[in-house]
Amino acid sequence: MGFGWSGAPLSLPGGRRLVLDRPQVAGILNVTPDSFSDGGKFCQLDAALAQADKMVQDGASVLDIGGESTRPGAKAVSTNEELDRVLPVIEAILSRLDVVVSVDTSTPEVMRGAVSLGAHLINDVRALSRPEAMSTVVELGVPVILMHMQGQPGTMQQQPVYGDVVEEVLGYLAERVRLLESHGFARDKVLIDPGFGFGKDYGHNVALFRQLERFVSLGFPVMVGVSRKRMIGTITGQEVPGRVTGSVVAAVLAVQKGATLLRVHDVAETVEALKVLAALE
Repeated sequence: MGFGWSGAPLSLPGGRRLVLDRPQVAGILNVTPDSFSDGGKFCQLDAALAQADKMVQDGASVLDIGGESTRPGAKAVSTNEELDRVLPVIEAILSRLDVVVSVDTSTPEVMRGAVSLGAHLINDVRALSRPEAMSTVVELGVPVILMHMQGQPGTMQQQPVYGDVVEEVLGYLAERVRLLESHGFARDKVLIDPGFGFGKDYGHNVALFRQLERFVSLGFPVMVGVSRKRMIGTITGQEVPGRVTGSVVAAVLAVQKGATLLRVHDVAETVEALKVLAALE
């Protein structure tokens, strides 16, 4: 099976490496009361740990832990509240499970706190655009995922407009990487994410997905997160709980187009599908 990424494994803190010459699955762990798919289910530490353990057992190589909902219409969360949500979970997971931990945040203080506990990776839906976020990542030196988002979560789905969505998202991500490199950050610590559903309507999302190979051609590992999103619901006619099959099919298609990291809710189903793809393609 051919993939888009043929570079060296991603070097992580603590001497770990994340091998990306085959697709890897990142399990979503939202410790928030208002995330679109599982808001409130994993706010308590015991529930979060149980879900983390299940996802690792199911085959997740990465756990992506977030304390700020970025669903369409989401309200902002204070820095202290985000810290209170994610740091105890990160600390507990790292003390119990052998897994790569990613912190899903745009907030410099949360980045620092998570990395101080041992988090390996920063996943920023705002591509380090918040004040001091870029300088913080450069100082910390941990790998980062840069995602494209038009607008902010509270309003991003109110009639998003592009001239050419693929060209604009490609250009934005390339420019954010160039800026990060100009601050002395190593190119081989960067991953990119087109940001499906973040300030994009159905047509925009489909256009981006159909041309996913162009993002791979930028020369960075590509993460794709379409799990249970509205675009899957539009295609299948299913509400959030019924979008598992559609999400898994989209994940497999993303891998065939060169994606190397899949951010998903349904780890076991995605891992099984990738096993079938590897065996039969």
